[in-house]
Amino acid sequence: MLLAETLEWLAIRPDGLYIDATVGLGGHAIEIARRLGAGGRLVGMDRDASALEIARGRLEEFKDKVTLVHASFSQIGEVFAERMLPPADGVLADLGVSSMQLDVGERGFSFRACGPLDMRMDQDAAPSETTTADEIVNTAEEKELANLLYHFGEERDSRRIARNIVRARPIRDTEHLANVVAGSRTKRGRQKLHPATKTFLALRIAVNREMEELGQFLSRVPATLSHGGRWVVLSYHSLEDRPVKQAFQRLSREGTLRILTKKVIQASDTEIAANPRARSAKMRVAEKIVPDQHGRPDEEAWPE
Repeated sequence: MLLAETLEWLAIRPDGLYIDATVGLGGHAIEIARRLGAGGRLVGMDRDASALEIARGRLEEFKDKVTLVHASFSQIGEVFAERMLPPADGVLADLGVSSMQLDVGERGFSFRACGPLDMRMDQDAAPSETTTADEIVNTAEEKELANLLYHFGEERDSRRIARNIVRARPIRDTEHLANVVAGSRTKRGRQKLHPATKTFLALRIAVNREMEELGQFLSRVPATLSHGGRWVVLSYHSLEDRPVKQAFQRLSREGTLRILTKKVIQASDTEIAANPRARSAKMRVAEKIVPDQHGRPDEEAWPE
């Protein structure tokens, strides 16, 4: 998503160090690697081992300057420490779910294909460290389930949906869940989204502790950036975009960042026509600055 815009705002230097904290299938990483010279380096991270293996194959021609790490983007600080990396010239995070995760029914992310209620991004994680959508849907108390759908999916029919899910237990698979949810929704004019969209989003966020992971990532990135290093974040719904915006604003007030995008950058009509999923993409960009000896930011670093 927003590939051309991402490359423009990263302002890639051939000898720079860049971090793709959510490498996915390697779409952004390939184009970053293409722009690196002999002294440049790209570190790609992802919690999804299956996606990482696909990215490894696609990035084979750049293996001399690309390192791939199986780790969540929230672990960016640990990756820097373990590998003794210097401050980065750019950090990218694309918070969206990859096309592979959505399109492969066995992963359980999509209501458009029948599959198990899994939704884990890291399927290699120990059972004690993870949960599945099946566990939440079939064991959570009705009130807990309703609150989850309301807070993580912003689902206005959360109570009715939760009540019907509990009544329909055991929920067998993604198709069964989607049908139960669709039968619970109140029709409000023309429906642009599938009735189960918000429910599946909420469950995915809960299963993968996405808001917690995002919070940790936002707090750790500034320490990994060099002076002038660019930080690019792509988000796809308000629950993601809001904390990114707030973190950028707070760090700007503290004199740590200069916000480069006064308004969010969104996909062009041409990109949306080619890839409808890009419609919800929002990009925010900031740059690391250094306060003066009194703790104030450089005057030139403040947004106009």
